[in-house]
Amino acid sequence: MTTLPSRVPDTRPSGLTRPLYAYALLEEFVLLYPLYALLFTETGLSVAQISSLFVLWSLTSALLAIPVGAWADVVPRRHLIAAAPLLAGAGFALWLLLPSYWAFALGFVLWGAGGALSSGALEALVYTELAHRGAAGRYARVMGVARALGVASVGTATLLAVPVMAHGGYAAIGAASVAACVLCALAGTALPENRPPRSDGTATDLAEGADPAPGYLRTLRAGLTEARGSRTVRHAIVLVVVVTVFWEMLEEYVPLLAASAGVADQDVPLVVLTVWVCVTAGGLLAGPASRLSPRTLGVLLALAAVAIGAGALLGNPVGWILLGGGFGVCQMMNVVVDARLQDSITGPGRATVTSLAGLGTEAVNILSFPLYAGAFLVLGHGPAFVLFAAPYLLTAVLMARGGNRRASAR
Repeated sequence: MTTLPSRVPDTRPSGLTRPLYAYALLEEFVLLYPLYALLFTETGLSVAQISSLFVLWSLTSALLAIPVGAWADVVPRRHLIAAAPLLAGAGFALWLLLPSYWAFALGFVLWGAGGALSSGALEALVYTELAHRGAAGRYARVMGVARALGVASVGTATLLAVPVMAHGGYAAIGAASVAACVLCALAGTALPENRPPRSDGTATDLAEGADPAPGYLRTLRAGLTEARGSRTVRHAIVLVVVVTVFWEMLEEYVPLLAASAGVADQDVPLVVLTVWVCVTAGGLLAGPASRLSPRTLGVLLALAAVAIGAGALLGNPVGWILLGGGFGVCQMMNVVVDARLQDSITGPGRATVTSLAGLGTEAVNILSFPLYAGAFLVLGHGPAFVLFAAPYLLTAVLMARGGNRRASAR
């Protein structure tokens, strides 16, 4: 069994947070975000074709999640984290150079592979590094700020997308997005990494020229065994999946929802910005929210479901604020349940276990995107948002009851 690194009580975490926050800002500073769905539409893709691209995106991440997660428990995690945005940038460049369905598909494969490289590895690196500094309890706050900065960066990119699109078109939008990916990779290489020793006293990272297979397979088995054998870990993984999957899937359709509500194309980024301002606030509130009771968190999640559905149906400025508020609570909950998952992991396969949550999220996404396309054809975007926000009501009840049972057991 692998233990966390020895604590260094008086070491400040700024050596971690500065490159982490830079990475979070640059990773999301992609001017294509509020416009790529419109690019697909202008190229002639239908809603069903766009949904199939999202499925391919999720399928790529799902297939690579566990193998790459175990890899991140063996090799330096910061190397994988730095490589992730380079793959995404290559995909964005392909979209702009050869706009077609198959180019978009290949771009999503590259983007999905990049997401798999950083998913699990980033959370594991941050938690382990904070534990090394004796500050594991700050994980929710640090990751909440990182998520908030990422969303704020999306908002800034959205504001810039309007004038840049007006003056330079998709070429300028694409060039800026690729440049941000390259800078993000540089920030990833600056992340510190102090890996814990293994039970045999050797370092987790492999020496140069060593055979990675034995360590890889051992770590993979350890992570899967912990996820299967620990009820606390299993429960935390399920919560991460359920809380994450639906609102992040719906977020991809916000530009199309706005357009269907009569918002002009040039104003769609402003709707997206309104939503993301609320999501930013949700990330900043993750630290305080991590101290709330399960019952209170369940109530907040139920209110978020109602806000998402009502906002999508209204389709006006008040509706966009409600939609953003619901998404903001979901963002806050994402960080809280992720922190509880990290707290529950005790073995050597931290990134492997974390990647299981990513696998579950992508697996549900693979089913959700075509289901959303079908719901859209029958109901339209607004009612489809209501339908996919409804699972949060059940999740809220289960979360509150689960917390009450644990309190009774104690």
